[in-house]
Parts: sequence; structure tokens; C-alpha cells
Amino acid sequence: MRAGVDRLAGAVRRLGMDPLDGHLYLFLSRSRQILKAIAFDGSGWWVLSKRLELGSFGLPPIPEGARQVHLEPHLLAALLHGLDPKAARRRWYNRKQS
Repeated sequence: MRAGVDRLAGAVRRLGMDPLDGHLYLFLSRSRQILKAIAFDGSGWWVLSKRLELGSFGLPPIPEGARQVHLEPHLLAALLHGLDPKAARRRWYNRKQS
């Protein structure tokens, strides 16, 4: 996880997305102890990094072979607060809007 903003933005482009679109892009190390986030706000780049002293970041269920996952805001908050998204379950039905 020595990558800086240019390398991370290049990784976003290789996935077929535009790093200048204002979205927040997250990257995890193999050990899931380091998380980096990049975002472009129109005038410059935001780069955030968090390294855990103990434990690892919990991930939501990821389809096999997926290289990218869209996280809802509540799952991002759970990930950043150390909660295990796999252990959580939805208590009500929420129809997807198209």
C-alpha cells in the first residue's frame, strides 16, 4: 500500500471508471489492515489512509470474481467503525429504485 494518488487513480481507470467523477474509491491491502481512499472534489485530490494496529477491516459479502463493489453509505460507515457487515442483517425490505 505504498501507492499514491496517481497510482490509485490509475487503478480506478483500469477498472473502467473515471476517478474524476467525485466518487470515493477505497482500496484495501491484502491483509485488510490498511485502507486507502481517494476522491476528486473538482479542485484537487483527497487521499485518506487508515492503518489498524490490531485486527482487520471486515468486508461485506463480495460476489466471487468481483474486482469492484458498490458500498451503500451505511456499509461504508460500518466498515470504518470496525463493525462486521457480514454479521449484520437487514430488518426490513428495501426495494431497489431503478
